[in-house]
Amino acid sequence: MKICVMTLGCKVNKYESDALIYNLSLKGYETTEKLEPADIYVINTCAVTSEAEKKSRQMIARCRRFNPQAKFFVCGCASQKNSQQFIEKGVNYVFGTAGKIKISDYITKLANGDKRKLKNQVRLTKLPKDYEDDLFAKQSRTRAYIKVQDGCNNFCSYCIIPYLRGRSRSRGIFSIINEVSSLSDDIKEIVLTGINVTDYKIDDKPSLLTLLEELDSFGKRLRLSSMEESLVSEDFVQGLSKLNNFCPHFHLSLQSGSNSVLKRMNRHYSAEEFKASVALIRKYFPLAGITTDIIVGFPNESEEEFIETYNFAKEVGFSQLHIFQYSKREGTVAAKLYKDLPPQIKQNRYERLNELNNKLKADFIRKNKEGKVLIEEKVDGFYTGYTENYIRCYIEDNNAIKSYGNLIDRIVSVKFKQPFKDGVKAKIKAIKD
Repeated sequence: MKICVMTLGCKVNKYESDALIYNLSLKGYETTEKLEPADIYVINTCAVTSEAEKKSRQMIARCRRFNPQAKFFVCGCASQKNSQQFIEKGVNYVFGTAGKIKISDYITKLANGDKRKLKNQVRLTKLPKDYEDDLFAKQSRTRAYIKVQDGCNNFCSYCIIPYLRGRSRSRGIFSIINEVSSLSDDIKEIVLTGINVTDYKIDDKPSLLTLLEELDSFGKRLRLSSMEESLVSEDFVQGLSKLNNFCPHFHLSLQSGSNSVLKRMNRHYSAEEFKASVALIRKYFPLAGITTDIIVGFPNESEEEFIETYNFAKEVGFSQLHIFQYSKREGTVAAKLYKDLPPQIKQNRYERLNELNNKLKADFIRKNKEGKVLIEEKVDGFYTGYTENYIRCYIEDNNAIKSYGNLIDRIVSVKFKQPFKDGVKAKIKAIKD
């Protein structure tokens, strides 16, 4: 029996899909992450935006083209939000965000012809109060994503995820260390991920720095998938600067540079506080890559408020902006209280801010002259990977570097040559064995 697991959305979803694939492989099933013929399809869905939810539904039809007779299991945020939308698409069994690993047990029952406990199509379970520590992903890539936290307590007015994932809960530190200890030597970088990594705790006390200090001893590059402004303090950033393997790339979520919009978003900081946090990071990491998320077209956002965001992003000098047009999510405070803006206004602001994004990215690249790159893949004749501060580098596979052998999974010191595509062309200076 062949099982295809398709994943939409965030790195947390990807980690959970990887864990399910690993569990299924231990049971002897053939698994794939590619969209291809299979007997069973598992679709791990996303609901962060209406477009993501739409793509989750469309994935069913895409899979069905390969095998109209296949059985379908759906899980994740979109099915937690609205299970009926998938039942209407002919899905056989619907799970939510909790208990995803149990899908493998239901698949085994199905494979064995035991349908007594499979009559109920919808298998949503109560969101847990404690971290579900039954997920263990088999890492097979150069960069390993390690889930350390789930849920969120922030309740930003635009976000549906706390209602779908539940309250914040942290994975035990020994469980994390155990998983990292099992990683192969080929894996050179660890990315800590979660719904709100900033809120990682041990014994109910903020402990992200403690976790990073413990993991630093493994000698692998360490990276945070994202973080909130509230985490930035002198002690925290100074502590990061003392780590041997921390990658100075901070994905610091902004959402808006206008204080009035931040208040409507229920974000618990001001633009001035955010700017001070960026300055503190640059005090210890002058060439840190500081990326961010910005929502344009938030309900009631005036042109003046958008300009505040535009000017703020320009003044801070982010290395890259991830720009999203506001997506109304039923059940959130913003959907209840505020009037949505016309799509053309959102699109116009997106395009204007994206022009700035291209300039900011180019400016940041020009400030850097060299870096250490973890080579992840070979694309169109170039070895590609990212520096510690998250600049994508392209190293041409020519006669001059063939003597090095295969560079994938290796860390190389490079000198930047010229801008290229979404990063830079680079020349090898040295290779770390």
